[in-house]
Amino acid sequence: MTPAAGHPRARPGAAGRGPVDPRLLRHARAARGHLIVTVVLGLVATAAILAQAGLLARALAVAARGDGEAALSGTLAALLVVVAVRAAVSYSGEVAALRAAATVKSQLRRALTARSLSLGPVWLGGQRAGEIATLSTRGLDGLDSYFARYLPQLVLAVLVPVAVLTRVAAADLTSALVIAVTLPLIPVFAVLVGWHTKAQTRRQWRLLATLGGHFLDVVEGLPTLKVFGRARAQEDVIAKVTDDYRTATMSTLRVAFLSALVLELAAAIATALVAVEVGLRLLYGHLGYETALLVLLLTPEAYLPLRAVGAQFHASMEGAAAAGRVFEILDAPVPDEPQARPPPSRRRASADLRSRQIRLNGVTVSYPGRARPALDGVSLTIAPGERVVLTGPSGAGKSTLLALLLRFVAPAAGTIEVGGTGAVGTGGGGTDVAAIDADWWREQVAWVPQQPYLFTGSAADNIALGRAGASRGAICRAAGLAGAADFIEALPAGYDTPLGERGLRLSAGQRQRIALARAFLRDAPLLLLDEPTAHLDQASARLTAAAIDTVLADRTVILVSHGQGWSGGGCRVISLDSGKLVPPAPAGPAGLCAPAASSGLPDLAGPGGAAVIA
Repeated sequence: MTPAAGHPRARPGAAGRGPVDPRLLRHARAARGHLIVTVVLGLVATAAILAQAGLLARALAVAARGDGEAALSGTLAALLVVVAVRAAVSYSGEVAALRAAATVKSQLRRALTARSLSLGPVWLGGQRAGEIATLSTRGLDGLDSYFARYLPQLVLAVLVPVAVLTRVAAADLTSALVIAVTLPLIPVFAVLVGWHTKAQTRRQWRLLATLGGHFLDVVEGLPTLKVFGRARAQEDVIAKVTDDYRTATMSTLRVAFLSALVLELAAAIATALVAVEVGLRLLYGHLGYETALLVLLLTPEAYLPLRAVGAQFHASMEGAAAAGRVFEILDAPVPDEPQARPPPSRRRASADLRSRQIRLNGVTVSYPGRARPALDGVSLTIAPGERVVLTGPSGAGKSTLLALLLRFVAPAAGTIEVGGTGAVGTGGGGTDVAAIDADWWREQVAWVPQQPYLFTGSAADNIALGRAGASRGAICRAAGLAGAADFIEALPAGYDTPLGERGLRLSAGQRQRIALARAFLRDAPLLLLDEPTAHLDQASARLTAAAIDTVLADRTVILVSHGQGWSGGGCRVISLDSGKLVPPAPAGPAGLCAPAASSGLPDLAGPGGAAVIA
């Protein structure tokens, strides 16, 4: 099941760091170009607003004086052109904004996926899968309002009031002073309401992420919940979270509607003040009719962008909140990032595990929130081609040791080296694994987890996951060695049969065999097996052990077993308990690492050099 809703990593990020989040410009290149386009279009729209007000005031003044149609026709034609330009600018801006939003969302989704993969399974294990899925889909879709509505209005809110004030001041200084005094009321009210709205929107997004994560968790575990009679209880939990989300959404909408009322009221009062003073001066002949019309037409335009940006701010907050959480993930440091990157020719040599031993020198691994380290000062050497069986109770550190060799976690103390000849625990001049590129290192490793993950592709695609472009013959041979060929060929389309999400149409043992075939096909010098026969019957387990001994005779194999025994041959037992190595116990009559003859095949294991244990 996923972590609880109160998990510290599950909270959404800040909604932003200002009107335009600089992280958006840093992580999404399309946002920079869109911002430039928005500014240019804003300048054109501002010029169109001033021209439209001036032409309309002149047309009304000419009509009021009773001049002929000839004097009015030119003004009306120019006014029609300006209105058309303003409409075209508005349409072009929205089209460009929506295209930019689509590009930015695509860039952020790709970056989020790549970063999540770089952060690795340990980091993902502390997250809610449903939150990440909601974040990359529904959350980032909220950026449409941010780009198409909020950013254009933000630019207009800066350009239009300044331009209007300048134009009104040139025509009537008194009216310009009244507008300048009342204009700051709009952003002040907007900021006061926005502070409260930001908290409401964050809570709304947090509840949506919790709902998405919990719902996904319940759907995945529905068979188990039904068996144990807990499905009804989860319905109540989902109903409660849904009700909380509905309450938070309605609260956010209530604040948004009230904020619109406040901004409209402030703008109406300010416009009324300008209208009253202009009317009085016009009545007493202190102001010309055309000038009065120009001021009255431009005054609402000064307040409109500020009101609109306040309203669009609420509409864009969901997308901004989701983007803030995305930026937190993108800025998270990648664990075990190499300090040095040797040239490609040296990378391959330093990661050659076919001929070099692996040395752990006093390795300690700790997880956040745990008082006791998962591994505590472990020192051992694993020779090339050796069979090593890791045993111990649950929580002893076996999976953590595999995660170390997979570069999923980094040691808090000690080093892992490849090569070297010194005594164990002292470091013998080998190459530090941290200095090897992680991708190059993982090319030398094949892994079969206890719960293998199968994708929605075909059986052949799942087997060829670690070796893209493998021939159908090689795939079939790997499946045959893993004991998977018979049931795959019995599927409706054989190797081309889609396995469905997580391969749930297959049994646990069948999924395990496909994972073994995947590892056999990869042909890596280091194979890590986590309970490879846990889901198999005794006969299949013996065949699997024999296949591992036969196919991987010259490979280094590290196998995790919880003590039920391993029938493969030529191996060495290493016991862990509470993160520390335990001295080997005397061999029993029928324990782990039974002779290879028990599998029915000759001992084809490679050099079974003794594992040196400190």
